[in-house]
Amino acid sequence: MARSLVHLKSCCALETQPCRVRLPDKARSARVLVLGGTGRVGGSTALALSNLSPDLHIVVGGRNREKGDSMVATLGKNSAFAQVNIDDVVSLERALDDVDLVVHAAGPFQQVQNCNVLEAAIATKTAYVDVCDDTHYSLLAKSFNDKAAAANIPAITTGGIYPGVSNVMAAELVRAAKDESKGEPEKLRFYYYTAGTGGAGPTILATSFLLLGEEVVAYLKGEEIKLKPYSGGLNIDFGKGIGKRDVFLLNLPEVRSAHEILRVPTVSARFGTAPFFWNWGMSAMTNLLPPVDLECSDGRHTVAIFSHRRLSVSVGYSIAAFVLAVLEGSSQPGVWFPEEPEGIAVEAREILLKRASQGTTNFVMNKPPWMVETVPKEVGLGIYV
Repeated sequence: MARSLVHLKSCCALETQPCRVRLPDKARSARVLVLGGTGRVGGSTALALSNLSPDLHIVVGGRNREKGDSMVATLGKNSAFAQVNIDDVVSLERALDDVDLVVHAAGPFQQVQNCNVLEAAIATKTAYVDVCDDTHYSLLAKSFNDKAAAANIPAITTGGIYPGVSNVMAAELVRAAKDESKGEPEKLRFYYYTAGTGGAGPTILATSFLLLGEEVVAYLKGEEIKLKPYSGGLNIDFGKGIGKRDVFLLNLPEVRSAHEILRVPTVSARFGTAPFFWNWGMSAMTNLLPPVDLECSDGRHTVAIFSHRRLSVSVGYSIAAFVLAVLEGSSQPGVWFPEEPEGIAVEAREILLKRASQGTTNFVMNKPPWMVETVPKEVGLGIYV
């Protein structure tokens, strides 16, 4: 059966100001607790939420009061600090009692054997979003689906940028392929590339090193396979501003969730950096790109690309997009992966992607590859850039 690549990408202009949103009356004055709010990921999330929806009350949760007070001074009057230790159930539930939604950004999630924050959210009937990037943790969180549904709370796990926004891009790619072609999606591949650390801080560095020690799980024609981490290198064209970059296999949770939820038989994820992992921290991150590559049985070929100059800023807006979706009632009670059907995890994917793409330098969805490749390619009677 003939096969061809399906790359999804979409394009929007660089925005200098955030696109502010008007939440429903009940959600507009909601209180959001950001655990890990004094760190790079949590702090960026709090700033993005403040920019997108200034009326939100943001509670910065962390252990260090001095850092918390500094973040509150940056956020302004609709913010406060709560001293929270996520390993102390009493401290955690006390902090959750007074908020409408909790963002768990206190990673890394690798090698964690419990879901204390999610369990506390269920106990206090508090909506939940985490930025988990670990397969084991995400599956453990998913196991609380029935308890979350019984408590009538929506919860999204892996709600960051990769995984997170990348999962939603993949879901849209698969939906478009099924709507617009006669073939079935056969191969789905995630490609990520960063240059430096992007101000993302020690948590992302720690995560990267931990992932290098994990066996890679991928799927080939419906069968689970185990591979060596950082093997299987490919040279991928990330489009304008980035060019061709080398990426390698890593064990990332979107592989399993996309395989099971989107029902694509062959799925993998690859990641690349410049400098290489051991040189991280030596230079500032300039680009973050989660492109999605799908192959269909009928020869359909499209691409998706998401590029940003600063990882920490992009992560913040991506997480904030999930938070706003939950506050708007876009998610049903239960624990969901981002790519689950519209109306269950995220009702309006287009709106979520628009919010997440604030400040992107290149955001492309459902375009043929010749429109996004670095080197123009001759197609038919013309040259397309």
